[in-house]
Amino acid sequence: MLVLHEDLMQKRVGDLAVFGALPTFSEPLYVGRPNIGERARLLERFNRILDSRWLTNDGPFVKGFERRIAELVGVKHCVAMCNGTVALEIAIRALGMAGEVIVPSFTFIATAHALQWQGITPVFCDIDLRTHTLDPRRVEQAITPRTTGIIGVHVWGYTCDIEALAEIAARHGLKLLFDAAHAFACSYKGRMIGSFGDAEVLSFHATKFFNTLEGGAVVTNDDELAEKLRLMRNFGFTGYDEVSYIGTNGKMNELSAAMGLTSLESLDEFIAVNRRNYLRYRVELRNVAGAQVLAYDETEKCNYQYVVLELDETFTRVASRDELWRILTAENVMARPGGFWRLAGRLLPETERLTERVLCLPTGATIEESDIKIICQLLKVIIENAGEARRLLDGLGTGIASAP
Repeated sequence: MLVLHEDLMQKRVGDLAVFGALPTFSEPLYVGRPNIGERARLLERFNRILDSRWLTNDGPFVKGFERRIAELVGVKHCVAMCNGTVALEIAIRALGMAGEVIVPSFTFIATAHALQWQGITPVFCDIDLRTHTLDPRRVEQAITPRTTGIIGVHVWGYTCDIEALAEIAARHGLKLLFDAAHAFACSYKGRMIGSFGDAEVLSFHATKFFNTLEGGAVVTNDDELAEKLRLMRNFGFTGYDEVSYIGTNGKMNELSAAMGLTSLESLDEFIAVNRRNYLRYRVELRNVAGAQVLAYDETEKCNYQYVVLELDETFTRVASRDELWRILTAENVMARPGGFWRLAGRLLPETERLTERVLCLPTGATIEESDIKIICQLLKVIIENAGEARRLLDGLGTGIASAP
């Protein structure tokens, strides 16, 4: 895969690919390519499904998958869905949210769209810069007579201040839902994510470290809510030809469930690879002035799904995160600005500050430690010569679109 074999620490900034040289990597390295698990076991399950011709409609693989997820998370109910966004939409509706719902301003756009799609106003709230999650003090300030709920988002595997948000929700009579798309197999104070609030929503999209091809789920300990979720994901059917509730088609199919069961068998392996990569990045970048890899709490369970580089003022006062992103992309290092949507403005200063500083680095099972070492050498060259890099980019006479 490598094109260059020279010591990158001897490279000059002007020799980088963005300025016309060959890229360091001949093929793109991504933040997360899909994990597959044991291929033979997966195909065996696919063949069983095809032989049975039971492809969807709450089949045995979906039921088995739901049981396994509920056991792992430590809840009574897992309601599997076709994807995480539909799971969010159905959970929001099942909880009776309306009017205004408070959400973090630093989150993937689906969190807000799931509300707006149903005519609910998302009220954007600033974050705590230490955890990149909702700041409970600002949540309290955002509550109005129209507020019906709070959606907390666990970011990168960092968890919200769950206890503070739960206290606020209880005191004001609000529903509390957690978007846990980043936090499957993570814990909070020794308790698995998925068992907090009225419910939590999981995403099993192909780009997540644990995937079901495409899928999601709502997990909860609320019996009544779980029953409502099951009705709503299947058009409201309570019998073969009886509909007693307004619903939609949000069901997970059998092939996706089979992928999920297979992925569960390799879950520890996936996490171990992610942790190895995270630790290698931490070691390689430990002495680089201007950037640091966000640290995870080793006393908690974590999926280490994201390796997050946070730039500080040593770098940002002479160059921008987007310029670093542009240079890395030209080297086929497909770092991501986070894929997050934010509402910029003076009322959200912490969010605005954070979005100018974070970059997710390539990781996952397709990334080797040797790749990481070279990526970090590139980062050192760019970061330690940030001023020169900016001047050279300015000389190209082309701009770069702002990161999402």
